[in-house]
Amino acid sequence: MRSKLLILLVLGAALAVAAVTGATAGPRGDARDGNGQGHELNLPDRLDLPDGWQPEGITAGRGFDLYVGSIPTGAVLRLDARTGATDTVVKPRDGRAAVGLKRDGRGRLFVAGGPTGKAFVYDARSGDDLGEFQLAAAGTTDTFVNDVALTRHAAYFTDSQRSQLYAVDTDLGSSRTIPLPDIPDEAGFNLNGIVATPKQDALLAIQTNTGRLWRIDPATGTSVPVDLGGELLENGDGLFLAGRTLYVVQNTTNQIAVVRLDERYGSGAVVTRITSTGFDVPSTITFLRGELYAVNARFGTTDPEPAKYWVTLVRR
Repeated sequence: MRSKLLILLVLGAALAVAAVTGATAGPRGDARDGNGQGHELNLPDRLDLPDGWQPEGITAGRGFDLYVGSIPTGAVLRLDARTGATDTVVKPRDGRAAVGLKRDGRGRLFVAGGPTGKAFVYDARSGDDLGEFQLAAAGTTDTFVNDVALTRHAAYFTDSQRSQLYAVDTDLGSSRTIPLPDIPDEAGFNLNGIVATPKQDALLAIQTNTGRLWRIDPATGTSVPVDLGGELLENGDGLFLAGRTLYVVQNTTNQIAVVRLDERYGSGAVVTRITSTGFDVPSTITFLRGELYAVNARFGTTDPEPAKYWVTLVRR
């Protein structure tokens, strides 16, 4: 892969998911179906991925389906959270990558294309191509399209090498660039995980290298840091927002920070941190039927091609 991918291997969630799965966040073991009925399930703590998969993004689908991307190949795997059975929905393709991804209520996967500077849209069932968008200018080397948040009208993608977002209309008709002049570029990876607030009038994004959480106006790009009382979320990666509770994966720190935000999503406080013996550089998280799942990217693995990779059911 290109140099930006190598940087990721060293350094380094969403209202639409709830709409897709019909699920609500609940305590461990309380898996809720679309009617809100809870029932105990004996789910495995670890779900193995194919050797050498090199994952980064994870998102929930219908039933017990999880989707996990492969950074270097662009493939997307469907994983059954009950049995661990897998099938490759999106096949590996030259010139593609799969970093952050989200599934929407129409059964489409929106996938961040990392160093390709692109976004890809697939049918979550068949893996068919539905759209391909050149977000960064073709031939650009200083780009890493990293993660995606879904709203009713657009999918918003971060670029960890540039102070800008990209928006792809959900009708797949067009895309545009949103400059972020208030967020300074720093050395290393910048904006990474991103989510939309419940009213979809703001986006929250974490800046990996500084640990700052930003509140962004998607219409103007105006950005302000979220006041966390001076606390920084170093190595921040994937985000998941459930109401006013924000889960922030801190990848090489091997933990998930749980942040309680105010009604305007402009300030908050870290209320706890989740650790697990099943973590090995987690990158992103998702909720599925009341359970929290983290995918382990294992950034920095010296020989990633034959390495083991897995998804962890997070015991809270």
